[in-house]
Amino acid sequence: MTTYLLAGGGTAGHVNPLLAVADVLRERDPEAEILVLGTREGLEARLVPERGYELLFIEKLPFPRRPDKSAAAFPGRFRRAVAAVREYISERNIDVVVGFGGYASAPAYVAARGVKVPVVIHEANAKPGLANVLGARWAAGVGVAFEGTRIKGGEFVGMPLRREIVELDRDALRAEAAAYFGLDAQQPTLLVFGGSLGALRLNIAFGEGHDGAWRDIVDAGWQLVHVTGERSELPDPGADGYALRRYVDRMDLAFALADVIVSRAGAATVSEISALRIPAVYVPYAVGNGEQALNAASAVRAGAAVIIADGDFTGVRVRSEILPLLADDARQKAMVDAAATVGTRTGAENVVAMIDAALAQ
Repeated sequence: MTTYLLAGGGTAGHVNPLLAVADVLRERDPEAEILVLGTREGLEARLVPERGYELLFIEKLPFPRRPDKSAAAFPGRFRRAVAAVREYISERNIDVVVGFGGYASAPAYVAARGVKVPVVIHEANAKPGLANVLGARWAAGVGVAFEGTRIKGGEFVGMPLRREIVELDRDALRAEAAAYFGLDAQQPTLLVFGGSLGALRLNIAFGEGHDGAWRDIVDAGWQLVHVTGERSELPDPGADGYALRRYVDRMDLAFALADVIVSRAGAATVSEISALRIPAVYVPYAVGNGEQALNAASAVRAGAAVIIADGDFTGVRVRSEILPLLADDARQKAMVDAAATVGTRTGAENVVAMIDAALAQ
């Protein structure tokens, strides 16, 4: 029996790929022992037990960014975290450590190296995190979600996706999806969303207001599903063909109905849209070091998507760039075909194959 230790967490971007890989491992071998290493503060503390996996804890240990008290205490705390993971590896007879980034990963990588247990890494973002950059220096395998990710030994495997996306039959669900949103399954549909909290820039560009372009979309013969985010106060004009929702808990249905998507460019979002082969316009969130623009870059290079900078995204740009795309069936078809070269629904299986190869070395 093989015992796997999957390390990662903190955010959904780390936890969801981890759970997707765990599920494939469990489906393949129900007798395997699958353990997850995380912290009590991260999303994994809720999501991992809910999925039926045992969660082992270590202290939350962010890398220090400036010289202060926490930086001075970091080396000692990190050594204790590594020692705790080494104890888990010994007590539970861990055969391989699989890391997905986040606070729990770096101590797991160091501990595994010290006792000669193989390490496999999955990097979900086009700009790698510090923990994965560290572990990649000695990992047996490094899988990346996006072509061109700059990390040692990186090999494209795609993103491990949630089962509802992997198994989504968009054509079969289109009628149900249209009924869910109160729209017509026979009409083309534009989906606009900005994540669970929404995206103010997208809401202003499409919503009710002097700059809002929703009328232009509907007048062009397209329907619009606009997910504004739960905190948004954007008014709903109640117009035919325009389905405004604060939140959608059935994004599989939104994807099933969408013929073109406008969205932010989080790693999971880009991976899911590419895997489903839906033409996309990405408006990367303008924070950090340009991570979202990097996430979208491979899809843009392939011709599956276009990018409009957040600061440039207005109703005027919707009319000048998105409306012509909606009117161009040939261009949409080319984008669908291009997405097949950058998206995959087998990311979790690809990571499992990398794990198998590491165990066979």
